[in-house]
Amino acid sequence: MAYIDSSNKIDNEDKKDKSSENKGCIFCDYAALDKDKENLILARGNVSYVIMNKYPYSVGHLLIAPYRHTASLVSLSEEEKLEIFTFSQKSVSILQKIMNADGFNIGMNLGRVAGAGIDTHLHLHVVPRWNGDINFMSVTAETKVLPEALDVTYRKISYERNTWSAS
Repeated sequence: MAYIDSSNKIDNEDKKDKSSENKGCIFCDYAALDKDKENLILARGNVSYVIMNKYPYSVGHLLIAPYRHTASLVSLSEEEKLEIFTFSQKSVSILQKIMNADGFNIGMNLGRVAGAGIDTHLHLHVVPRWNGDINFMSVTAETKVLPEALDVTYRKISYERNTWSAS
């Protein structure tokens, strides 16, 4: 089992460079690198990509982000909207198949006051849920207990490469 203490999260304010809006943006930085496995990137499209959350709410928590650095939902192009939503559908299909999730939380936190940990680059959360998946550790100790390591989950999900790339 893996334990993720909320104190280990990266404080994005420390990484911000005021002179360049996207310098130090984890979504921009990871997308630019050719280290998909190391950075837990599962799929790449023309204008967006799917990455595993390194600080997941539950096993299989995925993030879908446009390559373009934007915090604005209304600024997304038609192509970005379509590809992000298509990736969300594929994510649900894959996670249902390999993880037998009972349900999903899918959404965005737009802005710091709305709960966005990274508020400068829009991203969609796809969080698989199971009956009874909330436990005392996350409520009392701000610690999440994951029954599986991230690299194991990555391997399972990445085996579905044909599903990710299918149109």
